[in-house]
Amino acid sequence: MAEYSEANITRRTRELFDKGLVAMERDNLPYAMDMFMAVLDVEPRFLKCRKFLRAASIKYINETKGGKVSHLASTLTGLSVFISAKMSLRSGEALHALELAEKLMRTDPLNMQFVRLLCSAAQKADMPEVAIHTLNFVREYYQQDVSLLRDLGNLYMVADQPDEARKCFEAIVNMRPNDAEALQALKNAMARDTMQKGGWDESAKGGSYRKVIKNIKEAEVLEADSKAVRDGANTEMLIRDTESKLKLEPDNINYRRALARLYVQASRFDDAVRVLEEGKRASGGADPQLDQALTEIKLKQFDEEITQCRKNGDTAGATAKEKERHDFHFRSVQTLVERYPNDLVLRFDFGKLLYEIGEFNDAIQQFQLAQRNPKQHTLSLYYLGMSFMQKTQYDLAKEQLEKAAEEITVMNDLKKEIFYQLGNLLEKTGDFQQAADRYYKEIYQTDINFKDVAAKIEKSYKK
Repeated sequence: MAEYSEANITRRTRELFDKGLVAMERDNLPYAMDMFMAVLDVEPRFLKCRKFLRAASIKYINETKGGKVSHLASTLTGLSVFISAKMSLRSGEALHALELAEKLMRTDPLNMQFVRLLCSAAQKADMPEVAIHTLNFVREYYQQDVSLLRDLGNLYMVADQPDEARKCFEAIVNMRPNDAEALQALKNAMARDTMQKGGWDESAKGGSYRKVIKNIKEAEVLEADSKAVRDGANTEMLIRDTESKLKLEPDNINYRRALARLYVQASRFDDAVRVLEEGKRASGGADPQLDQALTEIKLKQFDEEITQCRKNGDTAGATAKEKERHDFHFRSVQTLVERYPNDLVLRFDFGKLLYEIGEFNDAIQQFQLAQRNPKQHTLSLYYLGMSFMQKTQYDLAKEQLEKAAEEITVMNDLKKEIFYQLGNLLEKTGDFQQAADRYYKEIYQTDINFKDVAAKIEKSYKK
């Protein structure tokens, strides 16, 4: 279904949209969302309006609430609407399902159940651009969500945008180098992208890659890139191929990132730094992602040097390198935080480094800021609790750790650690038995081997 622009909508719809924009400028977000919803009731294909609605709802939820607890609450309160939307989908009423999903998204735009429902409805309503935009919007908040990236990549393939699909599958492969499904999807996207750019004969579709691709060299490059474990020859082949692409498009930052990753795989760390530094100079401005990538390259170089020292039996050299690595990491993250003060992921990383060296007051400041990021919210609460504990402010520590525990619905490793520390707090205040009954037993029933929980439970029964 074709997307509508402002030129296609009626005068009345345009008036509603303008009212929403004015309300958003004045930070009257509830009214702005009312206006945008009214526009979409009349014209569901007006994608620009959906974009503003999504931006308003994200801003509103960040200012009023956040975290997994709020997602759980919104899921429960919106359950009846969610079920109605699912039933509408099953009965073929895709537009009605989309309308209901949008109402749910207004209340919690980062709830992945609502996001996936809206995407399903949009696809059934022949509006893939709505699904693509929505996944792109929430991707910023779930950067490590492989399932989200996979869905977005598949949507791009359906929408015949293989270059964008390739970026999604590349991101997955970077996180999971042995993911066979992602590797195959990446290979398919690269082949489709190459066919589009090369304008090859449509009759080539359906054949093998060696028939589809112009020559054997390009086929070999694709095969080398898709291998889960690359040997030196494959990596060098990919390096040469990417270098040639970069010569043709020196401003293509994606080629620079890919080439830097390949250089790192080949332990050519200086070349990796050089290619990214050239990219920074070419862009003429600050780029937080490039700065972080440069830091990661240097850390990997330290790791390799430390490993080599240990292989050579140079324990003193390895220890010296580890200290050098830690000092470099601390200075780099501190500089990045000063350069990009609104990057909450950097705030969290800096907080952890401060916590590790015992600078608990400064760490608390960083974690208080970092908890605004939904992705780091629970971990920030945990580290806040641990920081207060180190300062012997046990009441404050208990409050933060309990908040963190409430946000985790399953007894995973983090919740075990939080329960263990809550038990530790009770022990510090002289109430061992309550620590055992309330926290250690919960861990014991799930994981008898967690730390010294088994010994603590035995001790509680002896008492």
